[in-house]
Amino acid sequence: MPEGAGDGPLGIFGGTFDPVHYGHLRLAEEAGSALALTAVRWIPAGQPALRDAPRVTAGQRLAMVRLATADNPLFEVDASEVTAARPSYTVPTLERLRLPDQCGGRRPLVLLLGADAFAGLPGWHRWQSLFALAHLAVAHRPGFPLERAQLPPELAEHCRDRFCSNPAELASSPAGRVVTFAMTQLAISATRVRQLLASGESVRYLLPDQVIAYIRRHRLYPQP
Repeated sequence: MPEGAGDGPLGIFGGTFDPVHYGHLRLAEEAGSALALTAVRWIPAGQPALRDAPRVTAGQRLAMVRLATADNPLFEVDASEVTAARPSYTVPTLERLRLPDQCGGRRPLVLLLGADAFAGLPGWHRWQSLFALAHLAVAHRPGFPLERAQLPPELAEHCRDRFCSNPAELASSPAGRVVTFAMTQLAISATRVRQLLASGESVRYLLPDQVIAYIRRHRLYPQP
């Protein structure tokens, strides 16, 4: 049976993770609790399609994610995008997960997104296909719910009948719903972490100690 196989909703958390930090970890943790996910599968991008090339190798980013998630039984790591010799796009990744030897067609998959990423979906590769492959769960700041009226018109129309207020509904079908959840805001970004590292400033308490140790040991990111 594939790793993490089962019937309950599986969170899918993709990203560059350059490097992984506590903002990523907190989103995955709170999504697991708020949405009753049976697991959260982290999928580091091998060759990100919508941003500049990462500062470190895909293998190094994968190693950092493994270090950061190792002590949480809810989390699992999928290395397939790192080992694939092609750009990483979300729809093909989800199509791979729907194969019979992976999650199959019936298990609920829940793609985890921040509010900014969700609003930018119309710029994604084959974005309309996402809804046939997974539910979408959008994190927002506590007290500041997602404003549907501010979404791009094409996205708002596509999602008009897909929003649901009860996360329990995610377990009743494999894909197609949109749900939001509040996430504790941590003002941490990978860009800021890289800037601090490059200037020789402390990044303690912004990312796990074991990730910091890996960065120092392998001399990742330009450091004085």
